[in-house]
Formats: sequence, structure tokens, C-alpha cells
Amino acid sequence: MEVGLFIPCYMDALEPEVGIATLKLLERLDVNVTYPFDQTCCGQPMTNTGCHKEAADTERLFVKNFSKFDYIVMPSGSCTNQVRHHFDAIDQTDEVQHVRKNTYDLVEFLHDILKVEAFPWARFPHKVAIHYNCNALRGLRHASMSERREAFFSKPKSLLEKVSGIEFVELERPDECCGFGGTFSVFEEGVSAKMGQDKVMDQQRSGAEYIISADSSCLMHQKGCASRMGVNLHYAHIAQILNGDLS
Repeated sequence: MEVGLFIPCYMDALEPEVGIATLKLLERLDVNVTYPFDQTCCGQPMTNTGCHKEAADTERLFVKNFSKFDYIVMPSGSCTNQVRHHFDAIDQTDEVQHVRKNTYDLVEFLHDILKVEAFPWARFPHKVAIHYNCNALRGLRHASMSERREAFFSKPKSLLEKVSGIEFVELERPDECCGFGGTFSVFEEGVSAKMGQDKVMDQQRSGAEYIISADSSCLMHQKGCASRMGVNLHYAHIAQILNGDLS
């Protein structure tokens, strides 16, 4: 199994420790990982803004970098959703279809492909609440959705349950958007901030010490809101917990 690792551009610039944790975790699990150094962005910012054609060159570069791998893995549900469901600015060649079909976010890859049963090196004795990124939840089906009134399931929680010492608390509105939404947070700043503040208050009421998510973009938004509100909450990517980076 040959795996190509994609690290989102915002993560590379602002939270490289999450990318490092992802790489180390995959290597712990004996996955043969390669990081193509020519990678840049998945094109999501352009697509989010409605500039679909402008994403074409970015999509072509992504395919060029990753078409040779059996799987493409990334620590971001939103970027995975972009590649799998919105890579439409270029001709749909066999290479493009291969990339779209075989791109997984880290949670999916661990849960669905590797079917990991234990993280014996990880211990996290804290109360945690899980934040589900909208794209990961509704695009990748990370977990059940309240609007469907379906039986509960959660792939992130299933993985985190295998970490020693962890205690879960529940949010009142666990699958409500936090307001980041990529470029939405720029063009609708006031709405985005209010949604983030509402999310942080829900998290504070839950009694959580840490908020864990598979998407650093949402966590950065919520962390900023919490800091400005004076709310003492901690935020961490699931890769950091499963790799045992935090304890």
C-alpha cells in the first residue's frame, strides 16, 4: 500500500504540528507514506467563493502529485470533500477519477480502511467534546446527522474511545456549524463570529476541557472566538490525540 500524504495549505502555514502528528501516526501504523513536496492547495478556497474555473490549475497539480498512489490521505474532512465531490474544473480522466475515488481523510482511513483497533501509545485523561466539521459530517458521513433522525454513529468517537483515560461529554447541538465555512468567515464576518460564539458557549456548558475535531480550520475559528470571549477551553486535532502528542 502506497499512500500519498496531503497537508492542507492553511495547516502547513499555521498548524504544522498537526501535519507532523498525522505523518508520525501513519508511520506508527506501518503505512508507507510519501509527502510530495510540490503540493500546494486542493482548490477549496476558489470553489467556496464560486470561482470554479480558477481552481483548474490547482486541481491539475494535485492530480499530478497524487495519481500514482493507492490512497491519498489528509488530516482534513473539508479538503477531502473538495477532492472527492467538487474536483470538476478539469477533464475527468482516469487519473482524476482514481484520485477522487481514493482520497480519504485521516478519520476515514483509520476507521474504514486500516480498521485500527488500538492506539496503545496514546493516553488522554480529559473530558472532551467532539466537533464535526460540516463537510466531514454531511459530505463524508463521519457521524450521524440530527436532521436525518438516524441511529447514532461516530467514526471520530469510535477511534477516540480506543485512547486510554478519555471521557466524553455531549454538546446540546453537536452537529451545528461553527461558522467558519472557509471564505464565508471573510465575506460574512459578523454572522460567522456569532455562530462561533454560540458554538463556544455550547462547548463551555458541556463541561468539556478539550474540543477535538478532524479539521483544524474549524478549531482555529473556535479557538479565536473562545480567546476573545475569555472562555478557557482547549482545542486539538484528532491526529494529535491518537498519536499521543497530548496527554
